[in-house]
Amino acid sequence: MLLLTAPTAMTAFAQKIVISNPVIDCGQVVFKHPVTAEYELKNGGRRDLTIKEVRTNCGCAIVEYPRNAVRAGDAFKVKVSYDARQMGHFQKLVGIYSNASASPTMLTLKGVVVRNLTNFKGSYPITLGTLRADVDEVEFEDVNRGAILQKKIHISNPTSETVQPVLMHLPNYLKAEVSPSKIAPGHSGTATLTLDSRFLRDFGLTQTTIYLGAFPGDKVAREKEIEVSAVLLPSFDKMTAAQLALAPQIALSADSLSLGAFGGKSKLKGVITITNKGRSTLRINNLQMSMTGLQLSLSSTRIEPGQEARLKVTALARQLQGSKRVPRVLMITNDPKQPKVVIRINVR
Repeated sequence: MLLLTAPTAMTAFAQKIVISNPVIDCGQVVFKHPVTAEYELKNGGRRDLTIKEVRTNCGCAIVEYPRNAVRAGDAFKVKVSYDARQMGHFQKLVGIYSNASASPTMLTLKGVVVRNLTNFKGSYPITLGTLRADVDEVEFEDVNRGAILQKKIHISNPTSETVQPVLMHLPNYLKAEVSPSKIAPGHSGTATLTLDSRFLRDFGLTQTTIYLGAFPGDKVAREKEIEVSAVLLPSFDKMTAAQLALAPQIALSADSLSLGAFGGKSKLKGVITITNKGRSTLRINNLQMSMTGLQLSLSSTRIEPGQEARLKVTALARQLQGSKRVPRVLMITNDPKQPKVVIRINVR
């Protein structure tokens, strides 16, 4: 019976609805001012699509959809209007029941109803493609394993056309959401980056580059880059008082290194002395640079109590000159009081 019925089931639902924007964030909506969102869909099947019924999770949303059959390959739109008669955040679900599937196709409309619109008070000094933003670097500092953290990027649309910003090339530990989904000319929005530290592989610094596009499918380009970094720290929460008393203790000869000006030189060099003032072996588990242009040499990654190690730093003019960022050296250690050590490298 399974062999006989399976092909029939596949034929009955040899349809699919393709949605370009299943979730629309309206951003801020003024109280009692209805808002309408437009979803773009397509009949991705090989025969006519018929919408049998549309359901919402409340009576405050009204849906407009095609009443006639949609031919194979044709695009169509679904409009959802929300009355905005209740203050606060809202998330409305719309289920489209059709001959494309045994289960409904789901759409989401969300936002926040406010008395008055509030705008970002800061500036947008960074140009990213055709858009402007308040930052092009995002740092998640001192992240503990298991933490889920968020950072915001404020976006402004200086163009004469409505845009639909999207953050591209996200690694698996980052998710992004832009509110509102579409930004009208002269208006602004917010991109929220969410870091899930469970997907960070190693302790220490993890860096990546993402890109801000003006619309889905926009081209990746260097002028749209946003640098994102995260520093994952080891945990010492389970150490006893006795273990803490016997722990290593890192001490540096300086927490920054001034190498002077290149002045025609191709390299500048300096040394930081690392001392273990604790009572057990100090381990340098990770030694990293925040950017290219530095060369590092550490005499030992294991330092016994009372002993020293030398960290030699070489700055390369070709990579560093003209950079707006301050190069840094990051160390992850087994010192429970200083699991992360940052050394700033100053060059001119």
